Amino acid sequence: MSTSADSPGRPPRRRLRPVRLLTLAVFALAGLIFWLSFDTARGTDLRSDDSMLRLSDLIQERSHKNGANDERIAALRDEVDTLAHQDSGSSKAEDAKLAALEKHAGTKPVDGQGMTVTLTDAPPNATAKIPGVPEPQPNDLVIHQQDLQAVVNALWQGGAKGIRVMDQRLISTSAVRCVGNTLILQGRVYSPPYKVTAVGDREALNRALTASPAIQNYMQYVNAYGLGWKVDQHEAVTLPGYSGTVDLHYAQPVKP
Repeated sequence: MSTSADSPGRPPRRRLRPVRLLTLAVFALAGLIFWLSFDTARGTDLRSDDSMLRLSDLIQERSHKNGANDERIAALRDEVDTLAHQDSGSSKAEDAKLAALEKHAGTKPVDGQGMTVTLTDAPPNATAKIPGVPEPQPNDLVIHQQDLQAVVNALWQGGAKGIRVMDQRLISTSAVRCVGNTLILQGRVYSPPYKVTAVGDREALNRALTASPAIQNYMQYVNAYGLGWKVDQHEAVTLPGYSGTVDLHYAQPVKP
């Protein structure tokens, strides 16, 4: 025979209040979160996961491989050009037209007077150098993509015949991109200081740098927090031709 919960001889069953149920649920959820965190970390520091270090090493390795491939491509292109000129069957007018297209494409070396602009991160412990200026945030102390683009655009505006960023010649399809505090250019990775070298009339190039609103804004951070800015003038400088791939699917060369 069954016995009810409030039968004599057995203490009455206590009802769990809603607050107690909620407390148990919170503790259960917290325990689940702790278990998942332990299972994910497996005893490692999540802030210094080795997988991120391996990814960085992989990026550097691919960058070096891309650089070696560029050198091989340049050597093969020179060999092809030599063979093509030996018996091309083209006229002098056609050769001149081809030379003009190669010049505009940036695949041939260019030399002349010019300059090099160097941009560098500020010291990590930099403080405001001007009274009344707020103390810098981390983003105020590093070179950004917009800073490099401002220099490149100003030099083109100043009539540069050719531009090299770090050790690579820029062409019409080159894209200057930064990820964090590193530069990714045509499949290769660079760290500051960043060097931008241009061939052209130095007075015109200097005027273009001075007139650029974006560079004027950058110079405010140079004066306030110590970001690096240096301009070296060259009586003569030679830029190598672009050595990467030039295959295009939807573009055509501009007629000279």
